Amino acid sequence: MSTTNMATSSNYWEDLRKQARQLENELDLKLVSFSKLCTSYNSSNSNRDQQTRDSRSDSAGSYQDNMLVAMTTELEQLLANLTAVNDKMAGYTNTPGASSHNAALMHTLQRHRDILQDYTHEFHKTKSNFYSLREREDLLGSVHRDIESYKSSTGVNNRRTELFLKEHEHLRNSDSLIDNAISIAMATKENITFQRGVLKSIQTRVTTLANRFPTINSLIQKINLRKRRDSLILGGVIGVCTILLLLYTFH
Repeated sequence: MSTTNMATSSNYWEDLRKQARQLENELDLKLVSFSKLCTSYNSSNSNRDQQTRDSRSDSAGSYQDNMLVAMTTELEQLLANLTAVNDKMAGYTNTPGASSHNAALMHTLQRHRDILQDYTHEFHKTKSNFYSLREREDLLGSVHRDIESYKSSTGVNNRRTELFLKEHEHLRNSDSLIDNAISIAMATKENITFQRGVLKSIQTRVTTLANRFPTINSLIQKINLRKRRDSLILGGVIGVCTILLLLYTFH
């Protein structure tokens, strides 16, 4: 392969990597926004079920529904685009000109595939949890509306019945608050687990690279020694300054 063709192939690979990183950053931000929107949607629905629905609350719910549909479509499109970029990268690794760097290219490709798999799993899991919670909220809201309809149609004025209905409403509100707290705790746990897995994967890959390339390992050791030396120097300076400050204070 000529020098021009090699340079062109290298530029093509770098362009694909740049596109993959850009899509991964966009997906990371969009998934966080999507999770927050799902949580706020459930909270707003719970609040609207406790009040009489008017045109303002209906328009707010419709706006949130449109936002969820648009964000879901956008995330699916981003995942499809990232999948296409990964496929192009996989096709590039099979070209004859990439054989000399095939191990490094396959390592990079596998890393991008792992990230795509994690983002796809997180997206589908968040969407599935959201739809399950919304179905449950719709069911509870339907029961509440049936009770309100029965009260208004039959004109129930019995004090004991009203107390029972209020107690039922309090229990339902408490159950909704507990469900929201559990959902937030579960989402937090899943995010922490996901971040721990990502950090562990990064640490494993860095260790693998360090073992594979002794020069990098030596450089990392030198950096750690310099950081330790700088820490000792900084600690000594802080100690001397503290002693001088104490001497000045007591005299």
